[in-house]
Order: sequence, then structure tokens, then C-alpha cells
Amino acid sequence: MMKMNEDGCDTVTVEPGSKRAPERVTQAKRQPRYHVILWDDDDHSYDYVILMMRQLFGHNFDSGFTIAKSVDKSGRAVCLTTTREHAELKRDQIHAFGKDLLIDRCGGSMSCTIEPEAVDA
Repeated sequence: MMKMNEDGCDTVTVEPGSKRAPERVTQAKRQPRYHVILWDDDDHSYDYVILMMRQLFGHNFDSGFTIAKSVDKSGRAVCLTTTREHAELKRDQIHAFGKDLLIDRCGGSMSCTIEPEAVDA
């Protein structure tokens, strides 16, 4: 039987006495991780980013401010690292968040992409 635990790992369990019983009863395989990347632009305020981080990711004010500052200074910021499916959901939520009402020229949501987490060999 295969199921996913809280860590995003697939767990395979074989009943005792099964003809297919492997040497190891439980084997965990970690799913690849993906970064949710927020990209900078001149059409969104710090307040917008902080509010979005709080509502979509559950970040507190300080964490939201840190992400807003990071995206402003370096052009991009990692909002979350998670499974691919969850990263795709969060990317889509950012794209659907809407425009910044504090900036008149703002035409819509911020840009966001996902990318695989670099794995050290």
C-alpha cells in the first residue's frame, strides 16, 4: 500500500506474511522540491506584497516585509519551497491576486514562477 506522509514522502508498506514482502518494510521517497519565485516590478507596493504574503502564505508582517524588501532589492524573492503541485497552486494564486489598488498605473497581479530547488550533489 502506498500513501504520502506529512513530509511529502511516499511511504510503501507491505503487510506481514505477504509473498511480495521486501527486506525493508517501509521505504520513503522524498518528492522533488520547488521554489515559488516572486519577480519585481514598479507597479506594486510593499503593502501589496506584505498583504499577499499574509493572505496566501500565512506569513506574519515581518516575514512579508522581508520578502517585499528582498524582491525590491534583488529583483526576485523565494516565497515558499514546497512540492511541485503546491508550488503551482501558490503561483496561480499570486497570478489571481489582482492589482495593487494603491498604485494607479498597476494593471494586474505580480509575476511569479516556480523552479526546481537546487540539490547539492
